[in-house]
Amino acid sequence: MKIDLHIHTSTGSDGAFSLEEIFREAKKRNINLMSVTDHDAIHHQPQAIGLAGKYGIAFITGVELNVTWEYHGRSVSLDFLGYNYNPNNRPLKKKLDLIRERRGIRAHKIIDNLNTEFNKENIPAFTEKDLNEMQAGVDGTLGRPHIADYLILKGIVGNRQEAFDKYLVKCDVPKYPLRLSEASELISNASGILALAHPNDPNGTSLVSVTTDLTEQTAIIEKYMLDYIDGIECWHSRNNAATTAHYFEFCRNHDLLMTGGSDCHQKPLLLGTVDVPDFVAGQFKI
Repeated sequence: MKIDLHIHTSTGSDGAFSLEEIFREAKKRNINLMSVTDHDAIHHQPQAIGLAGKYGIAFITGVELNVTWEYHGRSVSLDFLGYNYNPNNRPLKKKLDLIRERRGIRAHKIIDNLNTEFNKENIPAFTEKDLNEMQAGVDGTLGRPHIADYLILKGIVGNRQEAFDKYLVKCDVPKYPLRLSEASELISNASGILALAHPNDPNGTSLVSVTTDLTEQTAIIEKYMLDYIDGIECWHSRNNAATTAHYFEFCRNHDLLMTGGSDCHQKPLLLGTVDVPDFVAGQFKI
């Protein structure tokens, strides 16, 4: 059985493929169970359910929520995956609409900050025309990855990493502060489950920003998060064997659900490349 429970699309957030393209590719790759987990977006989940039926793929509703978590007086950004919720739940839809609206405002403020940096380097400022061109290639909400791609297109940087290192970290604006307790309540009240995403991702939003020690990471989860989460993403495209084994054992000892997926944004196309065990489907009664 081939399983991928962490996929992004251009329809909902920062993927390169539309929802239709994702399902077409998933069928080609013989994926049996999947979830589309776009950032703070669930408006397209009914369409995804329809496409899953069309292509004969078992489907679980999904979303990736960015949470601002307070740890020893500092704000830490972490990602959580909501699964199997009711996509028509009104409080969840209303909150995510608000977060997406704030994401759009944030993107405009980041561009204002970029223009301040460009002025120092005698680079022409981004105008309303640039904003329209950025947005034209985005079905969802404009975010930092899209701005990075536009910086590459304009020849200002050579790749996404340079875009972030040179500009987008410095020019960042805080995200809407969704708290873990609120994220947990939203998903739970929509009859879903919440899982900590990629907890040891060296290149992403993870507990690595607090500690790289796996035992310390799970001690933090045990002390501060167990009341709010139902599971942990144990299989991920940037996990090493030690990370997967450690989190597998932790979940087993704490009776937590285990999830896994590629975190595919189609750059490169990782869809279905993570070896997620068949029993994961059974946890969702699939």
